Amino acid sequence: MDSDPGRELELKALDFAGKTAVVAGCGSIGPGWGIGKAIAALLARQGAHVVGGDLRMQAARETRDAIVSRGGKCEVLELDVTDAQSVSAFAGKVVSRFGRVEVLINNVGQSEPGGPVDLTPEIWQRQLAVNVTGAYLLCRAFLPTMVAGGGGAIVNVSSVAAMRYIGKPQIGYAAAKAALQQFSKAAGVMYARQGVRINCVVPGLIDTPLMSRLAEKYAGGRLEEFAARRHAQTPMGRMGSAWEVAHAAIFLASDEARYITATELVVDGGFTAWTP
Repeated sequence: MDSDPGRELELKALDFAGKTAVVAGCGSIGPGWGIGKAIAALLARQGAHVVGGDLRMQAARETRDAIVSRGGKCEVLELDVTDAQSVSAFAGKVVSRFGRVEVLINNVGQSEPGGPVDLTPEIWQRQLAVNVTGAYLLCRAFLPTMVAGGGGAIVNVSSVAAMRYIGKPQIGYAAAKAALQQFSKAAGVMYARQGVRINCVVPGLIDTPLMSRLAEKYAGGRLEEFAARRHAQTPMGRMGSAWEVAHAAIFLASDEARYITATELVVDGGFTAWTP
């Protein structure tokens, strides 16, 4: 059935007023704006009451302060997405405080170097836990309240490493993010008729405070050289910003995307379409 054109004309674009939005991984790993921090800030700017979760509470509080200083609503709680008890306690506090949650952003991710032989079984398991199991645990915790409340939107933050080899030996991360995308597709189909949309935003090479840590792991700490190579790898000639990923994520979480589920929105400047 066609949408009511009158209603469409009355809608305020990307309006999250009155909605509760959970952002897991809301803190930035260093000074500046990481993806989770930018998503939380944009959701708050559009009227959402943001609840941020992070293992690093100082980073979470910095996100909260940045939002509140600009007139937004945000509170933060400690969260370890790899621990089922931590996730359950976090979700219980959020639901007890707000009654329901309309938006869930699963932004936690972390990459460790290594191929199939040199990556240890312990690091392999940790990569799965951080990059895909955490999203599963949070979806498991919040899906019932979303369904009971009439619906919601979940956005999982993946990576182009799930789609192609991007020049870094990170087999655990790549496998886990690919699993996250298929998890999102399958769950999105399973919950489509219950009013919950589940999608992935897929960032390419993004310039965030995480860059210096990646340079240590993959380029011997040569940050300028590492950054220059990443700029050159992208057809647009530059890395993206956290804000460009954040705008895509909140679109997927918004009512404007209400007919979009079980898919990915790639934000990569043409990276995955290019063979340099």
